[in-house]
Amino acid sequence: MNINLTLIGQSISFLFFVWFSYKFVWGAIRTAMDEREKQIADGLDAADRAGRDLELAQEKATKQLREAKLEASGIIDAANKRASQIVEEAKDVARTEGERLKAAAEAQIEQDVNRAKEQLRSQVAKLALVGAEKVLEASIDESVHKDMVDKLAASL
Repeated sequence: MNINLTLIGQSISFLFFVWFSYKFVWGAIRTAMDEREKQIADGLDAADRAGRDLELAQEKATKQLREAKLEASGIIDAANKRASQIVEEAKDVARTEGERLKAAAEAQIEQDVNRAKEQLRSQVAKLALVGAEKVLEASIDESVHKDMVDKLAASL
């Protein structure tokens, strides 16, 4: 066997293999590689979009949380003001009611004092008449001496 003939045969076989691979195999491999490259690029774009969407969602959530906190603090402040207002109104109502009750009690006391004074005057007048009868040793008619008894009761 001749080495040159073997070398030429191997070269022809290699060239046939290269041509066959380029004609039939290389196109399928290149198509698969292009599809895979496109899938990878699409996946990277989707990941970038998802990352941006996540950042936007986090910013939006932070903003909404901040707004909710402000609104809640506003509501709490309004509730505290309203509670203070209710307490002040209740104090005013209680003060007014207390003053009214105090005035009513004072009026009632004054009426009771006047009533007691009148009773005391009438009792003193009666005692004075009884004392005068004993001193004079005569009977005094209250109806006849009514003016004198009234003056005596008024002076007491």
